[in-house]
Amino acid sequence: MFKLSIVVPCYNEEEVLHETTKELSQILQELVDDEKIASTSKIVYVDDGSRDKTWKLIDQFTVDNKFVTGVKLSRNFGHQGALLAGVTTASKDSDAVVTIDADLQDDVHAITKMVDEYIKGAEVVYGVRNNRDTDTAFKRNTAELFYKFMGFLGVNLVPDSADFRLMSQRACEILLSYHETNLFLRGIVPLIGLKTAKVYYARKERFAGESKYPLRKMLKFAMDGITSFSIVPIKMIMGLGFFIVFISIFLLIYTLVQKSNGHVVSGWSSMMVSIWALGGVQLICISVIGEYVGKIFSEVKQRPRFTIEKDTYTEEK
Repeated sequence: MFKLSIVVPCYNEEEVLHETTKELSQILQELVDDEKIASTSKIVYVDDGSRDKTWKLIDQFTVDNKFVTGVKLSRNFGHQGALLAGVTTASKDSDAVVTIDADLQDDVHAITKMVDEYIKGAEVVYGVRNNRDTDTAFKRNTAELFYKFMGFLGVNLVPDSADFRLMSQRACEILLSYHETNLFLRGIVPLIGLKTAKVYYARKERFAGESKYPLRKMLKFAMDGITSFSIVPIKMIMGLGFFIVFISIFLLIYTLVQKSNGHVVSGWSSMMVSIWALGGVQLICISVIGEYVGKIFSEVKQRPRFTIEKDTYTEEK
């Protein structure tokens, strides 16, 4: 039997935490009873700088529930940072680590199937949604477009798979050897290699509370994914530049022909349109380049990706 840890990032999750603890504890107990995992297996809640009673609840659960431990970050480091903090802490003495969100949209019963795949020899097991019925049409379409665009850029993602996955201790160690500050774990994990498997499940409605990923954060997350794994956008800027030069040469020839034929007409309108269009293109190009420069700026500083204030998982040992 092996030790399994379930890492759960939490940010203002007091409304759902009781039910999450109940369901995850049941899964762990069933796996222990079936002699698939060790009785020392744990739930590792990572409080990502919550402003509500999330940490107070986690602290209480560590007393009342033998499976629950907690990691409290010193401030909000973001979802990806909290995930990495949990994996870093749990993988030190766990044979396998499952990461799952606290909102119960991911089916906790899929963890049992993940464990079965791990026992068969898979070192990375992806939880993959077999439908998006709970998403709005806008979210479904934009998600599909995002995966297609990432594929076009040459980024190897697992479609319809978020951060619900199981990783062996060796896979976790390899993941932690990647030192990017700009974290996009969905893109990094497939780079690990090793033997993989997929477990399909139906995504559910959020049990309680509000989504921590509004449109603004989703767009930022997508931009981080694109610019962290591909330089194709910069290459596209070069292509756009050549295209504009080609159009400029064509317009120059057209203007000279018109002038030679005596068809000279005041071109204020066309000139203004051209200036605004080219100005907009230039600003977009500068913004894309700036995005990459900004990421370089963040990486070279090598600041910690998270800071742990309290760790009951380690203290318990």
